[in-house]
Parts: sequence; C-alpha cells; structure tokens
Amino acid sequence: MTAWLTRIAPDLRHPAARRDLRDITAVHRRVMSLVPDDLGEQPRQQAGVLFRLDHTTAGPVLLVQTALPPDPARLPDGYGTIDTRDVSPLLKALTTGMAVHYRIAANASKRAWKGDNAGKVVALSGEQAEQWWQRKADAHGLGLRQLRAQPQPAARGRAVPVRHAITLFEGQAVIADADQVRAAVLAGIGRGRSFGCGLLSLAPIR
Repeated sequence: MTAWLTRIAPDLRHPAARRDLRDITAVHRRVMSLVPDDLGEQPRQQAGVLFRLDHTTAGPVLLVQTALPPDPARLPDGYGTIDTRDVSPLLKALTTGMAVHYRIAANASKRAWKGDNAGKVVALSGEQAEQWWQRKADAHGLGLRQLRAQPQPAARGRAVPVRHAITLFEGQAVIADADQVRAAVLAGIGRGRSFGCGLLSLAPIR
C-alpha cells in the first residue's frame, strides 16, 4: 500500500498552466504526464491517479495522488510550485475510532429510471447531494459527524464535450472501518475520477 501526494500551485503567468485550467481534459492529460506512459489500457487505474483542483484565496492548487512515484520533471519548466511527499505512513496510521477532518470534491449523481431523463446520469444538489455523500461515506467506513457542502464550478472539457457537476464536501468524521477507508482513499469515491472528482483527503484531529 503506497501513495504519493503531489501539490502543484500553477503559475498563472505560464501559458500552459492557463490553458490547462480552462479545460479539465487538459488537466487530466497533465496529471497523467506525472506517471509512466506504458501502463496498458487503463493507465489511470494502474497508476492509482486521482486529483482535485482546490480553489484557494492564493489561487488554484492541484492535488494529485498516485500509487506510483510521480515524476514532476515531466511538467513544463516553470509550470508552478511543486511539492511531493509519500503519504503511505499516514494511510497506515489510520485506525478504527480515529477522528479525522475530511475533504472530497465529488460528482454527486444517480441514474434516473423514470421521466425525461430515464437511463441518464443526473447530478444531485442541495439536500439530495448531502444524502448521497452520507450514504457513500457510510459505505466506505467513514462515520460523518459534521458535513458542509458547497457547489463548485463544473468540470468542463473544451476539445472533448465533458461536463461533471462537482460538490465539495468537508467536515469531521470518525473512522468506523480503517481498511474500508484506506481502500476508499486509494481508489476514490463516485463518478468522474478522471476529471477531478473522488479524491478523499483525511487529516487526524489532534
């Protein structure tokens, strides 16, 4: 069980960084450039790649989690400030009963079975989105104690017509099953994992 977390603060003066941030498919390609090219038919899954674009007061921050050691040297020169650390010890230290802060940008959605949208995946919002996250957290061994939900800008592709609704969920929780939680951190939760959804971040409450 290994995982690396790379934090990239893109330099908005860099043309490649600006282009990427306008197109989630470009962000996906840039993130995948951190891992080897010859990973077969499902390279994202093989490399355990998940990412999230956080919007901070200091500017956008791209968090990239990989199961393989990333190679930041494959990013363009001057792309941004980059920091990588091995988070495997943090994962191994998670225990049942531990209180944690959590954050996840997720595509809260469901497949409709009736009406005009029958057979389609539809985005959830408001209370329905919160209920979706409550169910997902429970199913992945995380007992929520506090929940804040905030809609985020949708993930959109330019060259490829992609649109994923995103809700940022954060708060406090207690780990009900440490093995399930570790699996969720490594694999991600929900749809849209290729487009910035599903990366679960945890920090123990001291």
